Amino acid sequence: MNLCALLLTTLFTFVELNCENLFDYTHDEGKDDMEWTPTSIRHWNKGRYWRKLNNIGQEIISCGEQDAKSQTPSLNREGRGGSPTWQLPDMVALCEVENDSVIRDLTKRSMLRNAGYEYLITQSPDLRGIDVALLYAPTSFRLIRSYALRVKPLPGMRPTRDILYASGEIISGDTLHVFVVHAPSRFGGERQTRPNRRVVGERLMASIDSIRSLHPNPRIIVAGDFNDGDNDALLTYLHSQRLHNISEGAIGHHGAKATYKYQGRWENIDHILVSSAMVRSFQEVYVHDPEFLTEEDSKYGGRQPHRNYNGMRYQRGFSDHLPLVARFEF
Repeated sequence: MNLCALLLTTLFTFVELNCENLFDYTHDEGKDDMEWTPTSIRHWNKGRYWRKLNNIGQEIISCGEQDAKSQTPSLNREGRGGSPTWQLPDMVALCEVENDSVIRDLTKRSMLRNAGYEYLITQSPDLRGIDVALLYAPTSFRLIRSYALRVKPLPGMRPTRDILYASGEIISGDTLHVFVVHAPSRFGGERQTRPNRRVVGERLMASIDSIRSLHPNPRIIVAGDFNDGDNDALLTYLHSQRLHNISEGAIGHHGAKATYKYQGRWENIDHILVSSAMVRSFQEVYVHDPEFLTEEDSKYGGRQPHRNYNGMRYQRGFSDHLPLVARFEF
């Protein structure tokens, strides 16, 4: 690589986050979302909704870094005296968001409103109305196309979240293909629900194989909540399809051993997987666990994510998942 190419390389920061029930406070007709309304047992109201939005905004902002030369959006675009500005992530994959109005409020009206993000969101048949979304900085990702991939349920399987697909041009001039996934949960048992997650993986790979048939070495990122660990069935299948799990074994800088903690055990169920072309650009990945995103785990010891609700007890928190942060150099 020559000197000019070195000077033109830039970091691209990608974040994956399960927002834990990012619902608005009104009922969507035909969706099972009544528990997220003011008259429900959770007393979910306008004030709590806006606190949650701003908390998620703060969480996303904190995933950035100080870098005066980055092409990513900045809360201080001008800078002062040549000092570094706080550069936000280029792209954020979100799971457990309810609808378009929620993501519009997050990007255009919350404390994230000056970041300049554009967004995409699915309209899934999920019974609760849960969707996935993608925030992106138009300065570092010029959208070419996007659409949702519908997953046909197996017999007896509840409708699940669509897979969100987007492609765009990145700063290097290459095309980047992004998929956001929220696979079915393990409710009812891991073995019994394993086929439900497999069918999501097969739908994902059908689309990726179509891209590979047209482009011999595409740049692909797949991210989301897979409800399976690094060595479980769905991830093993995706590995066999030439996707590399760059987030395998990811830990935090302040004690988090994974993104999610259940009954005292840390679990990596959030993942970022990439194609071979992206492996060559990969720089680092970690669980983002600053102190304000965690709290003391009084029952099992250590720390745990500072979630919004503990059972039905409102905690003014963030999410029961911690973000994954990956950086690439283009």
